[in-house]
Amino acid sequence: MTEPFHFGRPYDFHELVADGIVHGVGVVFALVGATALIFYATVWTSYAEMAAAWIYGLGLVIALAVSFTYNMWPHSRTKWILRRFDHSAIFVLIAATYTPFLVKGAHDWAIFALLIGIWATAVVGITLKCRYPGRYDRLAILLYLAMGWSGALALGPISQTLPSITVLLIVVGGCIYSAGVIFHVWERLRFQNAIWHGFVVTAAAVHYSAVVTALSF
Repeated sequence: MTEPFHFGRPYDFHELVADGIVHGVGVVFALVGATALIFYATVWTSYAEMAAAWIYGLGLVIALAVSFTYNMWPHSRTKWILRRFDHSAIFVLIAATYTPFLVKGAHDWAIFALLIGIWATAVVGITLKCRYPGRYDRLAILLYLAMGWSGALALGPISQTLPSITVLLIVVGGCIYSAGVIFHVWERLRFQNAIWHGFVVTAAAVHYSAVVTALSF
């Protein structure tokens, strides 16, 4: 049967195994980490921070689980549908990751505006991915990067509400994500997808540490 959908080049068995292992590690990390974080937030933090922990935890688990499902699924019409969810989940993950940091300083108008702007951009991105699948992929990558680094717009107020180690971890995680984009678009490189997702899982772990330090402050 002729494949009418474009997913990039097909990956061989070893590439799929490597990618599956990376995803498996990420999903386990997300499930355990999110559970521990939500428990901690429920016991020790305010209602707003507890809600932020839930949003972040669910966003992290959903993004990695959807990515695992999409990337392991064989080429088919179903995979084309899963592709929409996978790319949309990235917008959710970015916005969800920002939420615990921005909630702590939401009394500041600049931080609150950034929180609203990030989620509004996520909605726009999800709409773009669901209505026009397979189109505007480069624009979506630019939106991912713009959302990820939008915190620089309110760096001053954010740095006053978060400990310095949290801010440092946010920046380090952002750099890891951004560096991984090189491998995301380098489709001819063998194990390219596994390497890209390795960057994603590593950056997610760094940002998880940042969330923990933020809620502990």
